[in-house]
Amino acid sequence: MTGLNPTLARVDPPAEPLGAFSLLRTAVRNPIEIWPQAVYREPVYRRRFAGRDVAFFCDPDMIRETLVDQADAFEKAEPMRRALRPALGDALLTAEGADWRWQRRAASPIFRHERILAFAPAMLAAAETTRDRWLAAGGAELDVAREMMLTTYDVIVRTMLGGGGVDAERVERAVNDYLDPLGWVIAMSIARLPPWLPHPGRLRSDRARRFLRREIVEMIAKRRGAPGAQDDLLALLLAARDPESGNAMSDRELADNVLTFITAGHETTALALTWTFYLLDRHPEAAERIRAEIEQVTGGGPLTAEHVAGLAYARQALQEAMRLYPPAAAIVREAARPVRIGSETLDAGAQVYIPIYAVHRHELLWEAPDVFDPERFAPEAAKARHRYAYLPFGAGPRICIGMSFAMIEGVLILATLLRAARAELRPGFEPELRLRVTLRPGGGMPMRITPRRD
Repeated sequence: MTGLNPTLARVDPPAEPLGAFSLLRTAVRNPIEIWPQAVYREPVYRRRFAGRDVAFFCDPDMIRETLVDQADAFEKAEPMRRALRPALGDALLTAEGADWRWQRRAASPIFRHERILAFAPAMLAAAETTRDRWLAAGGAELDVAREMMLTTYDVIVRTMLGGGGVDAERVERAVNDYLDPLGWVIAMSIARLPPWLPHPGRLRSDRARRFLRREIVEMIAKRRGAPGAQDDLLALLLAARDPESGNAMSDRELADNVLTFITAGHETTALALTWTFYLLDRHPEAAERIRAEIEQVTGGGPLTAEHVAGLAYARQALQEAMRLYPPAAAIVREAARPVRIGSETLDAGAQVYIPIYAVHRHELLWEAPDVFDPERFAPEAAKARHRYAYLPFGAGPRICIGMSFAMIEGVLILATLLRAARAELRPGFEPELRLRVTLRPGGGMPMRITPRRD
């Protein structure tokens, strides 16, 4: 295991299941704190709440059955539909059945690894913009969580939005305004309250959703009027066709998917990087190993797309950060019909949680699960592990379509910034893990940025 392995920020799960009132109150504040200790120790945990059967599956074989072998027996669970569909419509993340399948077939060629490498120069340009801002800060304290949000949004602007056209700061505020009250939405869904009931933050969330959709719809209309003017991901989506049916995406479907890539895509990568910088501050020997790797791979020259494959330890550190702090911390499904998973029988309507954060720290699956150790993702160690014990991008037919994009982007940004500066956590600060669809550091990640002189 790496270094001294200091104590790291983590969720403190309740020893016993919460009662009804405590569960709802906790779901509003931080849903991940609902999961009792049994979720981290047992292969299956079940309970009933509000007349509904709820099952947590942490056994990798049962996860495979749920997400792959019998995926057609499940659909997106009501809490996630209520949380995401108002903003994202029927995009790849939220659509079901045949509607999802044809969109996936149409978009898949765009996100092949070799095609994504063509966008590496744009990723590097965004990383270098942040690097220059960090060097100019001259030892100042910055919120690295926000810095990573700005950087990955810059990547989206350069690779999907033709280099501009949407106000980055307004989009960032709108995404936060939309996500912040989702704890209420999830809690209301758990309690089976109707979706029209008002709740704190709803008006602000609705305004944010309308702003985001209006901006994207206007941008798509302009691009329809000037075909071929840009060479980016949006242009590829505009031209995409389902190879089986020949279907193309309507403006509404394009807007749904662009909003998904903006809100979900850039935020998840930003959070993976934020937690990586936190972990590397706590394990400086790992940061120095990555820096040495960068110099060896580049020969001291500029970083390019060709160097991504050689940055193995940097990629392992990013993967280990996503194990300890998976940006998408849970997958929630609902049984569409009676189904048997392993030894468990589920009725139609039962909710199944794949609690990714708990699976990644499960006592039956990982040695020293709370310890940071990038060597877990060395090739031989990764090959020996059950495929469904590590799920930062989900699994099965609905595995994240942007996985290759996110990994290339993450490695390039990490290498660019780590090479140029040191990021040191504010003394005495310890981030709280807050689940708002994604796993965020409560209070941000305040770090002093010091340019490297060596």
